[in-house]
Amino acid sequence: MLEVRHLVKDFGRFRAVDDISFVVPKGKIVGLLGPNGAGKTTTIHMLLGITTPTAGRITYFGREFVAHRQECLQRINYASSFNTLQGRISVWENLLVFARLYGLTNPGPRIRELAAYFEIIDLLPKRYWDLSAGQKTRVNLIKALLNEPELILMDEPTASLDPDIADKTLSLIEEARRALGVSILYTSHRMDEVNRICDEVIFLDRGRIVAHDTPLGLTKRIDAAQLKLTFDGERRVVEAFLVERGQRHGFPQPHVVSIDTTAAQIPALIFGLSERGVWITDIEVKKPTLEDVFLRIARGTDDVG
Repeated sequence: MLEVRHLVKDFGRFRAVDDISFVVPKGKIVGLLGPNGAGKTTTIHMLLGITTPTAGRITYFGREFVAHRQECLQRINYASSFNTLQGRISVWENLLVFARLYGLTNPGPRIRELAAYFEIIDLLPKRYWDLSAGQKTRVNLIKALLNEPELILMDEPTASLDPDIADKTLSLIEEARRALGVSILYTSHRMDEVNRICDEVIFLDRGRIVAHDTPLGLTKRIDAAQLKLTFDGERRVVEAFLVERGQRHGFPQPHVVSIDTTAAQIPALIFGLSERGVWITDIEVKKPTLEDVFLRIARGTDDVG
């Protein structure tokens, strides 16, 4: 659907995007993540034709974007929580304007179909600026689907939404992907939603791709884990065993020990304590999350590439 090869963007002597390559396959959701200033917005702008690349190639549906710009743009769309439609006119009028811009000759049925799908039929006659944040997000999603795009570029579509509305928005995105087969390039700072909906994740840092994998594959690159054990036995026995094994640990409660370890060592620690007569009554394992990967990249504290 979308293929990016060796994309570069310079602003004077500053290189905002540095030789990145990736693919968004048909029917997949690919996350484009990174700290502020990583190059995400510049990349999106190049994919939309707002900014001209310094070097590299963008291909949509096997067609070179630079040579077939209009044809490609007719088959994609863009949605962002930071975009606002015209506030003084109705939702219906807003969608009608965009439908005409997209070249739809009879947009009425398409608008009503999508409004019914996203359950906002009753909002069509209302002024856009009278809507809630969640309602505006639904309208923006409808706007992005008017031309029946094969690929949508989504820039933080749930930003500024409360958790309930954000969850419903994600469900709508998941359903749109399932029902309509649309591909999505998705940017967000919310790692929980990226983990939920993205098939692949690309991490940018200082304009370069530093990691590219599935959400699970990325978290597996961090070997650290935290093991919390509730036990029935003598604390000195537990402490002596952990000191002997060189494990960093603490006792948040008299019969609870928290151990900073690795996933590979967890079975040996549990069995080792059992062999020393410590009765373990509860086990809690906290493994790295996508947020941990994000923080390591943002802080430059580790290499997860």
